[in-house]
Amino acid sequence: VPMGVLSCMKYLMFVFNVLVFAGGTCLVGVGVWVAVDPAGFQDIVAAKPVLSAGAYLLLAVGIALTLLGFLGCCGALRRSRPLLLV
Repeated sequence: VPMGVLSCMKYLMFVFNVLVFAGGTCLVGVGVWVAVDPAGFQDIVAAKPVLSAGAYLLLAVGIALTLLGFLGCCGALRRSRPLLLV
């Protein structure tokens, strides 16, 4: 495999993992917003009983995506196969 292709793959993996990291961070932000100020979020969404469970679900998924995105970025930059497999 030519060196240019490997370099391109490295940067594509990095960009993809940065997007996953950013998405996870956004989910954490929305989850914290809903958990801290459910009244402000109830104006947008009418379902009240789902809000508390949904907030913690958003937090859990957001934290997991943020962690996976960070590990993927580190793996792409260091060309570490175990970090990319996580």
